[in-house]
Amino acid sequence: MEITTAHTAEIDPAVLAAARRLCDDAFDGEFSDDDWDHALGGVHALVWEDGELVGHGSVVQRRLLAGGRALRTGYVEAVAVRADRRGRGHGAAVMTALEGVLRRAYEVGALGAAEDAVDFYAARGWVPWRGPTSVLGPDGPVRTADDDGGLFVLPVTAAPDLDGPIACDWRGGDVW
Repeated sequence: MEITTAHTAEIDPAVLAAARRLCDDAFDGEFSDDDWDHALGGVHALVWEDGELVGHGSVVQRRLLAGGRALRTGYVEAVAVRADRRGRGHGAAVMTALEGVLRRAYEVGALGAAEDAVDFYAARGWVPWRGPTSVLGPDGPVRTADDDGGLFVLPVTAAPDLDGPIACDWRGGDVW
């Protein structure tokens, strides 16, 4: 297994296309164009095995508002491992690389966890946000109650109140 990290701008378009296909397959067709767009513009972790891309994830900068502060947040997106390689440490390798980026560049890490990945992230030290979630939409703040309980954070240099309200910046598709 070989792990590489690179900014979107440094990755060959063919590799980005392979990463997109990997995400499409891993999320069983539930990975939208907006989801892919959210994964671009930051640092990607790519896991290779025998010259084939078998794992991917990225971290992009966002601003989360919590405790009266705009936190410089590394938001983890598009973590995917090829189905025939799951359970072999590839997802952990992706997250180890991305967490290294988070610890060197951000106040806090955050991600929206799928139900089947909650235990994976919790075992790595990610903690659930217990307070209410919102988005700063084009028309002002909007509650995102459906996302309550699905946001996980990795405190780095900031220690936000996990029971307080949190809001994310607006983006198309899933805001969290």
